[in-house]
Amino acid sequence: MAKPDKTNVMRILDQKKINYQHYCYDNTSAVSGVEVAKALDQNPEQVFKTLVTVSGTGMHYVFVIPVAEELDLKKAAKAVGEKSIAMLKSKELLPLTGYIHGGCSPIGMKKFFTTVIDETAQLFDTIIFSAGKIGHQVEVSPEDLKNVIAFTFADLTV
Repeated sequence: MAKPDKTNVMRILDQKKINYQHYCYDNTSAVSGVEVAKALDQNPEQVFKTLVTVSGTGMHYVFVIPVAEELDLKKAAKAVGEKSIAMLKSKELLPLTGYIHGGCSPIGMKKFFTTVIDETAQLFDTIIFSAGKIGHQVEVSPEDLKNVIAFTFADLTV
């Protein structure tokens, strides 16, 4: 079997000598994060999605939450000390982060944004999130992730 192309996320993890597990799934059948978790036969509570937001002050923030959950914009704003937060428009995602909708990862964005991960990630030894390309996921321990990106934990879901 051919080795899958390494995504930027995997290259960054390799560079930092971080242990990770790589998963590929058929990206035609799995559209939502819950479907991705199902395609990988993983617990949806352990599979996270990366959401990019913009605040009323024009700052961008990244929130990483379980795929079956919805981001609570009030809690998210509070977590980063903003009055209000809105989801970034899909068309603004690629120019801002270098990632497309469905393939956005908290690792390897064009520039670093304040990142907050839902506190439920602390319940797991590892969490699974996008490897920066649709059809690819990586599994990393939150402890190891701290060596790659700076983030805080907060209660973020509805």
